[in-house]
Amino acid sequence: MTVLKRIDPTLPDDHHPEQVWYTSYGSNMHLDRLAAYIKGGRLPGANREYPGCRNPAMPSRSLPVELTGAMYFATESPVWGGGRAFYDPDARGRVLARAHLVSVDQFSDIAAQEMYREPGAGVDLSGVLAEGRAVLGDGRYETLVCAGQMEGLPVLTFTAPWGMNDVQWVPPSAAYVRFLASGLLSAGAWDVDTVASYVAACPGASDRWSQDALVALLCDGAAGTAR
Repeated sequence: MTVLKRIDPTLPDDHHPEQVWYTSYGSNMHLDRLAAYIKGGRLPGANREYPGCRNPAMPSRSLPVELTGAMYFATESPVWGGGRAFYDPDARGRVLARAHLVSVDQFSDIAAQEMYREPGAGVDLSGVLAEGRAVLGDGRYETLVCAGQMEGLPVLTFTAPWGMNDVQWVPPSAAYVRFLASGLLSAGAWDVDTVASYVAACPGASDRWSQDALVALLCDGAAGTAR
């Protein structure tokens, strides 16, 4: 098993880094899924074409990590159907995640696509690096969060401006759960039972997915998760 990388919770001193750890807790933990945001294109099971990043190089490293907080599913995804994963850094618990080492421009372009904006314009990171959080808009993924640093570089993700208990929870679709959970498994730090138990306990997923159902879904897709 791959050893979890520890996140130093202190904010980085360097507010103008060239690289950051883009930390995904949703379907972008899966490198095939992330590739659509970086290289452009569309994945089987999704109904959205992504323009990709200005720099199409995949992350030089991807590490399993755990964030403090909670993951939950809410709103309705036009790409997958069902609920989307969101992160509440103020909630109690742990979030299994995957940190991808990317350039600042790539992080900006990934964030833009998650915000349904055209990539190409840089995202101002000064606020989130100084304060730990920056609200860029009222949209679903327009709140930046800095969870700390690893190897002197910021650990960044994005989520909604609301809290976990401020919105109705919505069960995720099978295709979305498969990508999310398969991304966790490919990180090498957690086994099938651990991942299934974790996802099944997340608000929103618990309304539809039992641990046994998730184990069956993952084992059924083990031969080809990107389908």
